[in-house]
Amino acid sequence: MTTRELTHAPALGLGIVADYVKLTKPRVVWLLLFVTAGAMLVAAGGTPDALVFVATMVGGYLAAGGANAINQFVDRDIDRKMSRTGGRPVVTGRVEPARALTFGIACGAASFILLGFLVNWLAATLAMVGLAVYVGVYTLWLKRTTIHNIVIGGAAGAVPPLVGWAAVTGDLALPAWLMFAIVFFWTPPHFWALSLMLRRDYASAGVPMLPVVLGEETTRQQILLWSFVMVGVSLLPVVAGTVGGLYFTVALASGLIFVGLAAALARWGDRWARPTFTYSLLYLAVLFLALGVDVG
Repeated sequence: MTTRELTHAPALGLGIVADYVKLTKPRVVWLLLFVTAGAMLVAAGGTPDALVFVATMVGGYLAAGGANAINQFVDRDIDRKMSRTGGRPVVTGRVEPARALTFGIACGAASFILLGFLVNWLAATLAMVGLAVYVGVYTLWLKRTTIHNIVIGGAAGAVPPLVGWAAVTGDLALPAWLMFAIVFFWTPPHFWALSLMLRRDYASAGVPMLPVVLGEETTRQQILLWSFVMVGVSLLPVVAGTVGGLYFTVALASGLIFVGLAAALARWGDRWARPTFTYSLLYLAVLFLALGVDVG
């Protein structure tokens, strides 16, 4: 190896590691882990066991990251047609497709083993259900065939609260399903706001997202409608007696802001899509933080 090769070898190695990390979509996974942590706090009624918490966070990252890596393997043909995804490692050739697929499967397998042995097998199984729904139902089936892709496929993103609850309790109870419902009903308005920003990308790639098929006005109206439903669903943990006044106040106030942004989007057009999308990320994080604090 030459002096030049020795000089650049560490940088090259770090670059490869960075590309594999990018396959996991860490900016997406962090919110899923935040939701999982919130569910664990609710299930424990405070602070969960440290080992269980860490193992669940690592296992959850591996499951979601593995699903994202497989997604990038499957979608490499349409990713290269979209400006947002054109720089992904598989599209650019920095990671070979077969290696991305292998990496994704390995992450999923590692998640199942880690969660199964260090947490419990219900949590491990639920994590694999989330991976299977995201890859099998959303990526392979719905994404390219129907405008309902994100509504049905969004169930994958709603699995983390179930994993978090099961990790602490070993079962699934009503509060876990209510948290599942919150994320499920949050997903369409969140993702449709993003799809308004990326409508041309989705159109060029032939992906039948709602604004591509039914237009921007219909999408904005649907975002507003779903935001009302979402806020109503977010208050169900209070009705069920899982949490109290603190969560109710936070959920109602933050939900009204969401509805206000959705109303501005419906009335004044797509310049409100980015603020709505950006706030949606904060909104979900705040909800699950409030859930965890209220029962702590």
